Amino acid sequence: MSLQSVEERVVRFKTDYGLLREEIGKVVVGQDDIVEGVIIGLVTGGHVLLEGVPGLGKTLLVRSLADALHLNFSRIQFTPDLMPADVVGTMVIVPDKDGAKSFEFQPGPIFANIVLADEVNRATPKTQSAMLEAMQEGSVTVGKNTRSLGRPFFVLATQNPLEMEGTYPLPEAQLDRFLFKLRVPFPDRAALHTILDRTTTFETPEVQPVLTAEQVESMRHLALDVPVARHVQDYAIRVVQGTHPTYEDAPKVTTRYVRYGSSPRGAQALILAAKVRALLDGRFNVAVDDIRHVLKPALRHRIILNFEGEAEGVAQDDVLDEIMGAVREGR
Repeated sequence: MSLQSVEERVVRFKTDYGLLREEIGKVVVGQDDIVEGVIIGLVTGGHVLLEGVPGLGKTLLVRSLADALHLNFSRIQFTPDLMPADVVGTMVIVPDKDGAKSFEFQPGPIFANIVLADEVNRATPKTQSAMLEAMQEGSVTVGKNTRSLGRPFFVLATQNPLEMEGTYPLPEAQLDRFLFKLRVPFPDRAALHTILDRTTTFETPEVQPVLTAEQVESMRHLALDVPVARHVQDYAIRVVQGTHPTYEDAPKVTTRYVRYGSSPRGAQALILAAKVRALLDGRFNVAVDDIRHVLKPALRHRIILNFEGEAEGVAQDDVLDEIMGAVREGR
C-alpha cells in the first residue's frame, strides 16, 4: 500500500468509528471506555464479556450496537433451565406434502451476526459450554453436521458478579475465548442526570444503522494490516509471561498470588486490540502505550488466583498493575 492509501484508510477508519460511537452515544450515557472496548472487540473479530450489577445498561449497549449496524441480531436470555439445543438449534421432524416425514435442522439464535448472551452465568455449565465451538471456530456441530455461522460473528455476553445468587462461574476455557472482559461501573451524578432526562419523558432517542457488514470487515482488514515492531511485540510477550508464577522473571506478586497465568490467546488479544487502539489514535503502527491501554481488559479474566490471593481479596487488576510496573520497555 502507498503512504497516501494508508492515510486515507486510517482516516476512513476513524470516521466510521466516530459514526458508530456517536450513534451509540444517543442512548448510552457515559461509559466511554466500555463503548470503546466493545467496538474494539467487534473490529478485531473477538468477543466481549460485560460484567456488572443489573441496571447499568449492559443490555442497552449491546442492543444499541446492533441497531447501529446493518447486521442480524439475536438475544439469548440465559436461565438455569436453558438447554444447549435452545442455543445452537436442533433437528426437528417435518412432514412433506405427501405425508412422508424427514429431519430438518432448525437453527438456534446463535445463527446471527451479533449475539447477545444475556446473563450468561445464570445458565448451567453444560449450556455455557455450547457456546465454545461457536466462539472459537465460527461454526456449530449438531448431529454429524457442522454448520458455519455468518460473518462477522460477534458474541457480547453479560454476566452478574459471581457474588450474586444463582450464578455459575464460566469455565476457564470459555473465558479464554473472550477478547476482553469489561467491568461496567456505576455512572456518576452527571451521567445519572442525563439518564433520567432521557428516560423519564416521552421523547426516546432512536439509534439508526450507520455501518454495513462490508464496512466492518474493511475496518477489520485494516487493523490486521497494522505492523507491530519487534520490541513492542516482545513487551506484550513479557507481560503475558509475567502472569505465570513458574516464569523465572515473574514479579513477586505473581509468584505469591497467581495459580495460573494467561494463555497465548492473551498475547494475541493484546496485539489485536493494540492495533485498533493505534488506528483510533490516527497511527499505522503500534506503540507500547497501546499495549498498556488494553492490558487489563485483555488479561484480567485469564489470570486465576491461588488460595492466598482469593483469601486476601487480591484483584486481578492489582496484579496486572504490578506486572506492568515490573516489565520494562526494551528494544
